[in-house]
Amino acid sequence: MDKFRMIFQFLQSNQESFMNGICGIMALASAQMYSAFDFNCPCLPGYNTAYSMGILLAPPLVLFLLGLVMNNNVSMLAEEWKRPPGHRAKDPAVLRYMFCSMAQRALIAPIVWVAVTLLDGKCFLCAFCTAVPVTALGNGSLVPGLPAPELARLLARVPCPEIYDGDWLLAREVAVRYLRCISQALGWSFVLLTTLLAFVVRSVRPCFTQAAFLKSKYWSHYIDIERKLFDETCTEHAKAFAKVCIQQFFEAMNHDLELGHAHGAMAMAPASKAAPMPPDGGEEEREKLRGITDQGTMNRLLTSWHKCKPPLRLGREEPLLMGNGWAGDGPRPLRKEVATYFSKV
Repeated sequence: MDKFRMIFQFLQSNQESFMNGICGIMALASAQMYSAFDFNCPCLPGYNTAYSMGILLAPPLVLFLLGLVMNNNVSMLAEEWKRPPGHRAKDPAVLRYMFCSMAQRALIAPIVWVAVTLLDGKCFLCAFCTAVPVTALGNGSLVPGLPAPELARLLARVPCPEIYDGDWLLAREVAVRYLRCISQALGWSFVLLTTLLAFVVRSVRPCFTQAAFLKSKYWSHYIDIERKLFDETCTEHAKAFAKVCIQQFFEAMNHDLELGHAHGAMAMAPASKAAPMPPDGGEEEREKLRGITDQGTMNRLLTSWHKCKPPLRLGREEPLLMGNGWAGDGPRPLRKEVATYFSKV
């Protein structure tokens, strides 16, 4: 258990590295998923394009959503976006920085899927087989004599060697090599463009907006740390609250049982008996409660934290009274004197 606890603490302290590792694993998983996927082109004029576009776009969308779901900052971003302003204004730059950070990691697996799909060429072959220039690659003299539906039916069967019967019009190997060449060119162009875009976003953009970038990064980290500390404080309070409640319950039950036994044993026994003193750790648990000792107060505290978070300004709003003098500026506030009278009657 100690080893698992150490690993968990390491992952919490290195969340960014952990998320980068998760994104890398998802990228490798997307490539393995494509290699294990059984691509079966329908080889029909009206379905080839729809099937291919679905294979090219639907899995990347699923992988992108999975990348967002596996990121712990999604709930934090939604909470910061929808919370009431209260005493703390919402900064759109911080929200954009948080979303861009999550989107960059979540886009890795979809980009790998699209790149592998284009480099493989099967999907592109199935989608654009009916657009092969027959007049340039095949027997163009026979094209005018064929109706358009019949030509589309013959070309739609190019991805399926078992049922293709148009070698007299266009050699299948020629069409396959032509379309795969275009698909691989598009794939490498896509990889180059995404790499350049990532370089610009990660390296060049902070150089032009360094001050804004540092501010957004700082307050994004602050929101993350504040949420974690608040959750830890609530967890600590809940444990202390439960422990004190259980201790009070057992002490009350013990006291009732002792009173019941005493009443049954002898009628002249004292009516009450001092309850046992709480253990030494009880005071420590009560200190952890921080004065919040009932359910209603705790609910109001949580509601207030959601609706009206404290302002990001450390210090006191009112100056302190030091000794008998006034430490603040302006007129000295009126002092309130309280007199207590004791009667000997």
